[in-house]
Amino acid sequence: MKKLIFYISLLVSAAVHAQDTIPTVYLPQNLTVHFVSPEPIQYVDISSKALAGDLPLKNVLRIRLKDSVSKFKDAVVTIAGQKFIAQYHVVPGTNVSPTAINILPAAMKPLDISGIGFSENQLKTMALSIFAEKPSGKVEKVKQFGLTGQLNHVYSAGDYLFLDISYKNSTRLKYDIEDLRFRIDDKKVNKASNVQSVELRPEFSLFPVPSFAKSYRNILVFKKISFPGNKVFIAELSEKQISGRIMSLKISYKDILEADTLPN
Repeated sequence: MKKLIFYISLLVSAAVHAQDTIPTVYLPQNLTVHFVSPEPIQYVDISSKALAGDLPLKNVLRIRLKDSVSKFKDAVVTIAGQKFIAQYHVVPGTNVSPTAINILPAAMKPLDISGIGFSENQLKTMALSIFAEKPSGKVEKVKQFGLTGQLNHVYSAGDYLFLDISYKNSTRLKYDIEDLRFRIDDKKVNKASNVQSVELRPEFSLFPVPSFAKSYRNILVFKKISFPGNKVFIAELSEKQISGRIMSLKISYKDILEADTLPN
């Protein structure tokens, strides 16, 4: 019996010590606290019903005391990103307490979630490293309407493909991009047959789709792509109406298979 009590006391002591190591955040009565994550937040748990929380942005958690709550003692807030989990001990605070909390590496525990692959931050870092390099080649090229579309390079890292694509405008008419879409189509289209088209969405895009006067370059990231030889991967750039210039840049499966490893 004494041994049992001893082991229980050890467990309680360990639990108390673990709670003490959780960073403490002070929540003022009439203010909100924002947790800023370095990557998109995937999961949140708030242990107390006295707190309300939401995600105004994909990497920001906002918490506050509910209006009907008169007394609040404490709570544990758990935040999970793509590659980490962090916990905070939230207690009552004053109006001089910090209300913007950056989730720092010291508060993170790594997560190994099968199937997630690289985090958004990791993809951004790798895409920036490609963008920093001067385009070294012309894997595929198309010219139409005074525009030139070019696949500069294809890189691979793990299960991801990085497409370095650029466009140049030799006209005096600014190109207002409506959309940049990607799909897999048949190489040869027979009017008498049904065309099967599969649309793909990038896992990550380094830059938003803008308007450009002279040039536009972007790094787009896809999960591993596989398609038969009678198909072709198409990057379709479309302009806002009324002009509506559309340019289709074709990327063969050979281009995908000959992707280079990501530069260090």
